[in-house]
Amino acid sequence: MTSALPVRSRIAAVATYLPPTTRSAGETEQRLRCGNPHLHLATGLVARLTGVQRVHVRPDGWQTSDLAAEAAREALERSPGSVDLLIFASASQDMIEPATSHIVAAKLGLDCPVMDVKNACNSILNALQVADALIATGQYNRVLVAGGEEPSHAVRWALADQAQFQRSFAGYTMSDAGAAVVLERVEAADATSGRMPGPGILGSRFIARSEHWAIGTLGTGGSVDPHAENGSYFDMDGAALQRAFTDLGVGLVDQTIGALGFTLDELDFIAIHQVALAYHETIVDVLGIDPARTLVTIAEHGNLASVTLPLQLQLAQDRGLVGPGSLVALVGLAGGISLGAMVVRL
Repeated sequence: MTSALPVRSRIAAVATYLPPTTRSAGETEQRLRCGNPHLHLATGLVARLTGVQRVHVRPDGWQTSDLAAEAAREALERSPGSVDLLIFASASQDMIEPATSHIVAAKLGLDCPVMDVKNACNSILNALQVADALIATGQYNRVLVAGGEEPSHAVRWALADQAQFQRSFAGYTMSDAGAAVVLERVEAADATSGRMPGPGILGSRFIARSEHWAIGTLGTGGSVDPHAENGSYFDMDGAALQRAFTDLGVGLVDQTIGALGFTLDELDFIAIHQVALAYHETIVDVLGIDPARTLVTIAEHGNLASVTLPLQLQLAQDRGLVGPGSLVALVGLAGGISLGAMVVRL
């Protein structure tokens, strides 16, 4: 849990970039059938199993850093000002070396320290945790967290058999996108005044069950496969992943909110990472929250990896579901596996 310091960070701006080019679930299935005539693929399977109707596909020639930079420009327009630190946060990256944050900073024309934070679909949530701590301890005043997800390069279109299709299935539901969040220093409200806590990140908690790391992998030339000779494709046991998250549960969310003196009923909005519509509905049901205080993004936008939570927060703001003073929770789930919860006063 984040400690109660006299200084905290607030979300000054959030922005996302969704490539205008999309691929429907039907188009995905048609491409798979044409390229794999031996594959037994029922019509409507992708949408039926996941709820995904379409995914976003990056513009030709765009890199992960381009997606992040596009979102970052929008965030900095919404909250102009200098940036003391840039954190690139994503499951994706331009290359192993240098850190993609350098490439994003160069494209934005920024002259500040940079670093990368990576933890699969929790990358941006973890980066917010890092940025909040650095601001709270006085090391920086304004931090730009930017991420770009480009899973389209890891989709396996040529399949050896049905088993390989099943282990590659996650890739057909994932979207390319970018997100950015500007955090800035703010004085914390006086805890003894009896007033509602002022704006800022109020607290967060994270847990991991790393014994499950092998359930889902995406090799990209690391030491396990140095030259990516086996390609760079999603390989995931979806059923095992769901079992692992079911065993883990979502009790961490209640714990995080309760430790701050709030209840779930006091939340104005809760953003939840979405890998499939049915699983999202299960989480909402287990938490016992009103579905109207959530937004379903998986159907129209696919699995956006770490961009999911910023997009839901931006949409909630744009649609008037939340505004200054709203109490919001961000709930992240990621391969590895890990779970995180963050409570924010806007």
